[in-house]
Amino acid sequence: MAAPREIEIKFLVTDWKSLEQKLVDIGFRCITPATHELNTLYDLPGQKLRGKGELLRLRQYGEIWRLTHKTRAKVGKYKSRIELETTVSDGPQMGLILRALGYHPVFVYEKYRSEWGDGKGHVVLDRTPIGDIAELEGPPGWIDATAKTLGVTAAAYITKSYAELFFEWKRKYKRKALNMTFRECSGRAKSAKSAFAGVPRKPKPAPEFRPRRA
Repeated sequence: MAAPREIEIKFLVTDWKSLEQKLVDIGFRCITPATHELNTLYDLPGQKLRGKGELLRLRQYGEIWRLTHKTRAKVGKYKSRIELETTVSDGPQMGLILRALGYHPVFVYEKYRSEWGDGKGHVVLDRTPIGDIAELEGPPGWIDATAKTLGVTAAAYITKSYAELFFEWKRKYKRKALNMTFRECSGRAKSAKSAFAGVPRKPKPAPEFRPRRA
């Protein structure tokens, strides 16, 4: 049995309410309303997983905990990688197990995420400490068709991870935050109008991330 492959792109959200209305208009339904999500990335000493382009994540989404492993991504027009995930009944205990095996937390990021679906793919809307971002996950043809309907061009696709976007934000604004949390980034869990003003519309590579200034 082939391992499940995640295919996705991100794009910047400048008008949250308008995007939600568009999703409703084209037949999407809200599967999960905005729910707090806390993610902790684990790695071995020397960040061996990061060196191989892999990811080990323990996530709490509302009351649900999940452990996820992702392989090195293939990045082109879309971001594609093999993803293995399982629900965990006791997240804190899983964290202790990972530590006992030699893994340690290396990065924490949080957001408020709502999930939308049309039976073919998923759209998630994230309110993060550095701005509002959406993800489209599904077959490439579905991603392009859905993006076009939402008024998102291929030039606006982003294939960077949240960690990459955070460190771009950190360098740009010379921030001392070590993690992408609302407390450390001095952000607020609400939509920021014009948070990403002036996003360039160039073809590849993906447009520079224009985050919310904290």
